[in-house]
Formats: sequence, C-alpha cells, structure tokens
Amino acid sequence: MRADPPTPPADSDALMRSAVDALLARDLVRARELIRRAVAIGHVDGALMEAALTANGSGGPADWRAALALLDVAAASDPVAAAQRALVRAMAIDATGEPTATPTGEVLSASPSIVRYPRLLSPAECAHLASVAGGLLEPATVVDPASGRRIAHPVRTSDGAVIGPAREDLVVRAINLRIAAVSGLPVAHGEPLAVLRYRPGQQYRPHLDTIAGEANQRVATVLVYLNEGYGGGETVFPAAGVTITPRGGDAVMFVNTDANGRPDERARHAGLPVTRGAKWLATRWIRRAPIDPWTIGAPA
Repeated sequence: MRADPPTPPADSDALMRSAVDALLARDLVRARELIRRAVAIGHVDGALMEAALTANGSGGPADWRAALALLDVAAASDPVAAAQRALVRAMAIDATGEPTATPTGEVLSASPSIVRYPRLLSPAECAHLASVAGGLLEPATVVDPASGRRIAHPVRTSDGAVIGPAREDLVVRAINLRIAAVSGLPVAHGEPLAVLRYRPGQQYRPHLDTIAGEANQRVATVLVYLNEGYGGGETVFPAAGVTITPRGGDAVMFVNTDANGRPDERARHAGLPVTRGAKWLATRWIRRAPIDPWTIGAPA
C-alpha cells in the first residue's frame, strides 16, 4: 500500500497574510494563533508583531514578561529585534515594563494645567519613534461633509502616522507606559501614539484637542518633542501666556477639560509654523475612561 505524500510545510508569508486579515476583521485571538504558527516556521516580522500583541494584550492578557521572552528569542537572529532589545535594556523599568520612577515636572501654568517634563525620552527612544512612524506618514486630511471625500486638513498641515497596536513594539509600549505614569491615568486610557512631522511652512493652527460631543473625552494631552535644531515650531498657549521652545526628549502635559469635564477654552493651543528643517512630535491623547485601541487608527 502506497503511503500518502508528506504534507508540505506551511507558507509563513501566507500565514501572516491571513493573520493581517484576521486583525482587520478584529478577530484578535485567531490573528495571534496564525502569527504564532508563522513565527514557528521562521517569519521574522511576525515575531516582532507577536511580541507587540503579547505586551499590549491584543487577543489575550497583557504579559510583559512573555513578550520580553519572545523578543529575546527574536533578537538572537534578527538585528532589528536586537536593537529593540538593547533599547529596552537601557530603560529604567520594572519586570512589568512600568517605569521605576515618575519624573518631576516643571509647572508652566497652574490654570490651565501645563507641565513640562525635561528629557522624558532619550535621543535613542526619540529616534526609534520617528523610525517606526517614518514609513507610515501621510498628509493630514479630514472628510469633507459635503462630498464625503478626504480633503487637506484645514487646521493641521503636517504629515502624520498612528502607531497602532500591531506596531506597538516593546520600546513603544514602554514609552506609552511612561507617558501613562506622567498623565496619572492607566495606559488603557491613552489613544495609540501619533507621530507628526512638520516641514517648513507647516503648522497646527490654534485648536482644542477635545472632541465635540464625545462622551469619553480627551481629558489630557502629552506631547513629546522628538528632535530639535529646526527653526520655529514653538507650542503656544495664548490664554495662559505660555510659549514652549521644543527640545528633543522633552514632554509637555496639559489638561483639556475644566472641573466639570467640559472642554476648556484656555487649553487652546497652536504649533507655530516651522521655518527651517523638520519638527518631529509624538502625541498621546488621554481619555477619561479606557478605550479600545483597535477602534482608532490602522491595525498595523
């Protein structure tokens, strides 16, 4: 009797394509299973995604230790994973990825509350965020209510990208945990980290970060300047009389709502036009209650 031919090995790229489809369908448990199978047969990028999803709890409980173990395995053969592992090792974090200490802030305004945290991020961490977002940048747009088409954003003229859960590698995750510590609210209250790039002439005109009619309001914002050495680009709060000259690694946290939870007009602010070079900025909007990061921005 002739034996059946052996089953051919699974295609790791095909498994990852199926995993991405599952992510798009928000079947996170199925996506994790497919990624695990792809990693088992050698998919390198899948290993980094598996570590990210394990750390942030997509498709299962958040488990920093397990994510770190996955990154350790990937780092043995992948230089990208090794670089991420080196950055994580350099961080002052505990066994769960939380910062071991919350930095002391400098109060720039008591009402509205505006606090600066000097050097919250290291130069290497800033460069990592810019690198992760660099290939995802797109011009800022909004949906035209009349035509339903996307048009140029009338207030923000930068290029931007959102680092969604599938790209929230362990470096980004640890940074988000540090930002959460600064904000005083759990990491689950934060939207996915947004990275913006402003080139000469680009700006963010005066605006509030709150969302009209939103029940789960953006109660606070944390800005992190990722570089320096360009011209212009100051952050201005006219009502508070505060102008901030960006410095790489510095963070600014400000409260967007008043004592009654309503948008606070005094928190209106602007990013002045860049006159020379390029300004890189990371923004994390903090909500009143936890949010599902898979409902904001792209999954990968």
